[in-house]
Amino acid sequence: MLTIHADSRGHALAVKGAWIADAGALEELVAAHPQARVREWPGILTPGLINLHGNELLEEAYHPDPREADELGTEPITGEALVALAQSMDAARWGASARRGVQRMLAHGTVRAACEELRNRAVSDAVHRTGLAVMGRIGRPGGAPALDPYDAGLPVEFAEPRERHSAARFAVFDVRDEGELVERGARTCVATVVDGRLVYRRR
Repeated sequence: MLTIHADSRGHALAVKGAWIADAGALEELVAAHPQARVREWPGILTPGLINLHGNELLEEAYHPDPREADELGTEPITGEALVALAQSMDAARWGASARRGVQRMLAHGTVRAACEELRNRAVSDAVHRTGLAVMGRIGRPGGAPALDPYDAGLPVEFAEPRERHSAARFAVFDVRDEGELVERGARTCVATVVDGRLVYRRR
């Protein structure tokens, strides 16, 4: 089934399976695909963000389960605290942490993470199964690892523009324009689509 995703400015993408079937103005796509389901989102439709700190956030951090909040809090655990915790962590726990980390990235409009080779097999397998795209990198990018790329202290990078026949990966942010997105950051994400699937929707 064809689904049209549109933003407040009337920009739209028609998605079929894992691919962009068409792109353009909402009115034009609705006319061209009258049987399509239409999702209208508040804000602006973007190609989605690239988080440059893939290794740091997925392999060098532990994302607590909500049931562990009283003991471990809710923020990613890193550094010496992670070293101590890792002594009691098995592969299943690492994999679950990576899945939660990916979900938190998706909630910030990230569709691709830049990583050196993921050495933890449980983390690598978990990330692969989520559908989050991974791109290579050489060395560490500097800045401060953050789920919101706007908090990392580095120039924010977007994935390549979405067009007809490209992969259906994009994110929508509830802001008026790109300037407000810079001011308010990726916490304004309302929807993220990966491989044609709506993998995050703000409630």
